[in-house]
Amino acid sequence: MPIQISFEPSLTAEEFRDVLVVSTLAERRPADDLARLRTMLCNSNVIVTARDSGKLVGVSRAITDFAYCCYLSDLAVDVAYQKQGIGKRLIEETHKAAGDGTTLILLAAPAAETYYPRIGMKHMPNCWAIPRKM
Repeated sequence: MPIQISFEPSLTAEEFRDVLVVSTLAERRPADDLARLRTMLCNSNVIVTARDSGKLVGVSRAITDFAYCCYLSDLAVDVAYQKQGIGKRLIEETHKAAGDGTTLILLAAPAAETYYPRIGMKHMPNCWAIPRKM
């Protein structure tokens, strides 16, 4: 059975945490704080999942205005499922949901910096940030 890509606005914090862990993204996310993960999910505009026979193997979580910009905050794919095009499909569906008029923006995890150019994303060196305090 092929990987199923779906919109899942009601994804649970527990499942989200689990995919963060198996993708290694938990190292840079508050995976031990379910209340914070719930808040992150509840305030997201687009949540796209990848499932293999019901098992969550990937998730894309984004915040967008559906007109101009889309910030892809989390892209997590189970390490056992990486290099199969799942991440690229999650990004495509996220951007499609946000709309053709949006620019999709993300901050790459250090280990993933070489991945994004390979799937056609353009590096933008003019990004600035104020780091979170907690």
